[in-house]
Amino acid sequence: MIKVVLIDDHELVRTGFRMILQQQPDVQISGEAGSAEEGLRLIRAKTPDIALVDVHMPGMSGIELTERVSRSKLPTHVIIVTVVDDARFPKRLLDAGALGYLTKGCSAGELLEAVRLVARGHRYLAPAVAQQMVLATLDGEGSPFDALSSRELEVAMMLVRGKALTTIGEQLNLSPKTVSTYKQRLMEKLQVDHVISLAHLMTIHGLLDTHNNQVGN
Repeated sequence: MIKVVLIDDHELVRTGFRMILQQQPDVQISGEAGSAEEGLRLIRAKTPDIALVDVHMPGMSGIELTERVSRSKLPTHVIIVTVVDDARFPKRLLDAGALGYLTKGCSAGELLEAVRLVARGHRYLAPAVAQQMVLATLDGEGSPFDALSSRELEVAMMLVRGKALTTIGEQLNLSPKTVSTYKQRLMEKLQVDHVISLAHLMTIHGLLDTHNNQVGN
């Protein structure tokens, strides 16, 4: 039995996935969450085989959730489900530890195929995304965010949501000075000098949904 949790801030999306998955004899829905914070607690409590995770949610992002699951050595495999199909974005998520990547326009058959493959430890990429990734590699294209470490990307995501250095430090168990160092380093790597510029760059590369994030100073 494949145990699955659904993590998405849109109830309609969760309902759609639940209706498809719960009809399968080999799949069990272990829980649902409307935020990444709640989703992380759910994953730790239920240790499901699969977590279907939206990227853009208020609060913690799907990227941060994926990295925390990976860092914590939890047995759950993450499948990202998003409207973004830019090849540079899934590469960043796969680097963060996700095993699957689907777009929200996928068919029921593709969703089930992804869940079953990833549950066995295989990687699944939506065909259109996989093709884009191959073409991007051949063209030598890359995202400037590829240069960031997982921790630097996590700090960047929190900075563009307007969180103060002290708050980021408390949530990541780091000193404000260390957070400040991460901030300086990531901005040098990305060649930006302001959080607004950082947010703009993140939006261009599909890492930020401006509808769900508030840019701070």
